Amino acid sequence: MDVDTRLLRYFVAVAEEGTLTRAAERLYVSQPALTKQIRQLETRLGVRLFSRSRSGMALTEAGRALAERVPGLLGDWDRALRETRGAASRAARALRVGFLASAANEATPRIIAEFTRRRPGWRADMRQATWADPSAGLADGDVDVALLRLPFPGQDALRVAVLFTEPRWVTLPATHPLATRELIAFRELWDEPFVAAPPETGSWRDHWLAVDERDGHPVRIGAVTDQPDDWLSAITNGYGIALAPASAARFYARPGLVHRPVSGVSPSRVAVAWAPADDAHPVVQDFVRCCLDQADQADQANHAGHADHAGQASVASAGQTALTAEPQATGP
Repeated sequence: MDVDTRLLRYFVAVAEEGTLTRAAERLYVSQPALTKQIRQLETRLGVRLFSRSRSGMALTEAGRALAERVPGLLGDWDRALRETRGAASRAARALRVGFLASAANEATPRIIAEFTRRRPGWRADMRQATWADPSAGLADGDVDVALLRLPFPGQDALRVAVLFTEPRWVTLPATHPLATRELIAFRELWDEPFVAAPPETGSWRDHWLAVDERDGHPVRIGAVTDQPDDWLSAITNGYGIALAPASAARFYARPGLVHRPVSGVSPSRVAVAWAPADDAHPVVQDFVRCCLDQADQADQANHAGHADHAGQASVASAGQTALTAEPQATGP
């Protein structure tokens, strides 16, 4: 008998959470869909796995027996899948790099160039994921390492290193009443319809809707998209507005759209992520070091730029002081 591993993952979630409601929230699926999947698993196995009551879902004797075995089985399968794909990648001397949208912005080509220098004969196989998969393929073992934005579902099970932060701006139709503003307070956008990522993206979707920064004010959803082009079209056509990284003004400039700074929201964080099993993988760790080195260099350059700016301001201020003091020094 063949059983889909997805059904087993759903079973584990219900067994651990004790209720369909909490399990559905954890899995980012609807409760009716989860109920259907659990019934499908019970039908395939020919046994009842849960006793249902108003207080929740209690494991039957058969359910407890399955619950003891499934987590280890799924862990072994995930490792086998990751190792198989990793072996194929190593044989081809290709590191599979998942990414979303603009990846690490302008740092991306520098990271790839440095990786190529460190690993002659290897290549970075860049694989763009849709917004329906905020882990950029890492959670499913489809890639070896990923450039992505935090937070995302399943993040706690992976290794994550933050590379840099950047402000969140808002992307609006050029005809929007607030489009001419130099700075927009987020509070002024609370009642606007937003273009959102799919519901199953959970914490990632919530971050880009700034759910935790609305003082409990409900979110209005005007459209749902999982591709940058569809996202841009939805905004241009007036279905809603959206928070986006400040870099969207450079990477996603389009006629009919404007990108404006927003006050009252926290910044976006760009990170490199990899599986704990690859902590000692030399090629993966070389790529991670390339990312961190580029982040350090960018940070140093920013500090140097700020220092130069401060120095120039100081010189200008001193010059102004000298100019205003000079008449006093040469007076009677």
